[in-house]
Amino acid sequence: MTWRDILSKQSGWNRAKSQQFRLSEEEALQLYRDAPLHELMQAAHARRLSMHPDGKVTYLIDRNINYTNVCTINCQFCSFYRPPGHDETYTQTFEEISTRVEELESIGGSRILMQGGVNPALPFDWYLDLLRHLRIQHPSIDLDCFSPIEIEGIAEVCEKSTLDVLRELQEAGMHGLPGGGAEMLVDDVRNDVSPKKGAPANWLRVMEEAQSLGLTTSATNVIGFGESFEQRITHMRRIRELQDRSLTNYDIGFTSFIAWPVQLEVNSFGRRNRGQNKHTLGAGSSEYLRHVAVSRLYLDSIEHIQASWPTMGIEVSQMALLGGADDAGSTMMEENVVSASGTKKVQASEIELQNVIRRAGFTPQRRDSDYRGLATEILSDDPQTLAAPTPNIELRS
Repeated sequence: MTWRDILSKQSGWNRAKSQQFRLSEEEALQLYRDAPLHELMQAAHARRLSMHPDGKVTYLIDRNINYTNVCTINCQFCSFYRPPGHDETYTQTFEEISTRVEELESIGGSRILMQGGVNPALPFDWYLDLLRHLRIQHPSIDLDCFSPIEIEGIAEVCEKSTLDVLRELQEAGMHGLPGGGAEMLVDDVRNDVSPKKGAPANWLRVMEEAQSLGLTTSATNVIGFGESFEQRITHMRRIRELQDRSLTNYDIGFTSFIAWPVQLEVNSFGRRNRGQNKHTLGAGSSEYLRHVAVSRLYLDSIEHIQASWPTMGIEVSQMALLGGADDAGSTMMEENVVSASGTKKVQASEIELQNVIRRAGFTPQRRDSDYRGLATEILSDDPQTLAAPTPNIELRS
């Protein structure tokens, strides 16, 4: 089949017969390579409207809290971490973290996403006590904490299984597990850019264990490491396989899929992009939009695709809402990891996200971490009176 035949077939998709329209890896690869971006985004947008016909785009009021920057994993693309003993290391106190949560509460937020590094100096009780403290002090805030690699690090320190660690953290008040650390679930890529992070199977195993306990989880993907289109589709396949298995076995899976290009400005990985005879690293706007569109068509069992404004900018994220994405992400309020690698915009106001959503032709819907709708006050006038976003993006492949 040609790319045109594949997209024509996809136009007939409906939930009742979803399996009949499921893309194979070969078909997804053909779309990635050959389909014109405009037609691909149209098809992804049609799928998004079929899955979510209510005309709403969701967003979240939350805060990222990076409780420590001590880490032993040394990912080449990370500018945030500091090795143990470095004079710029920190670990926040419970009181400092609680103050940040209070600031979120003051603006009506509903979730913190708390991640740090793999810090071998922190005992297991530190994490349990932190969660208990936050659960008592801030009972209305969902605590989505500690990516799979952090769970592995904690398990190694306390000599427990990752499943036991997850179970005890859940009992202490943890609501969900962030999707960080997936990057590219392909052995060759992972061994190149973050060899200490372990095999893709480790990330997938910890996520499946979290889903078996009913914890809220999301799936992420970072592109632009010099990987092939085939490897990008392999990442999506592994996510889809786990999603299918968890939905069957536990009736819960990933809430969403979020992808973004690696940031290259201030890290050792980005220095590979300089000089002669080097791979071209990173990914531009059109390549990102292509990735979003293919993920919407291929990941048919994942309900939500999130647009990434922190890495791509507000203007490109708005375009993603017309190319498969149905969620505008979150206000974040604070961000330290991606910004350490060069991203300048690290916060978005609620009115800013609402305006982006409305100018794209949708209705803003505030949500919680589980994608349940919350009361939403529209904060600005008729969208026709809003200024258009500045057209300062460069669409490159």
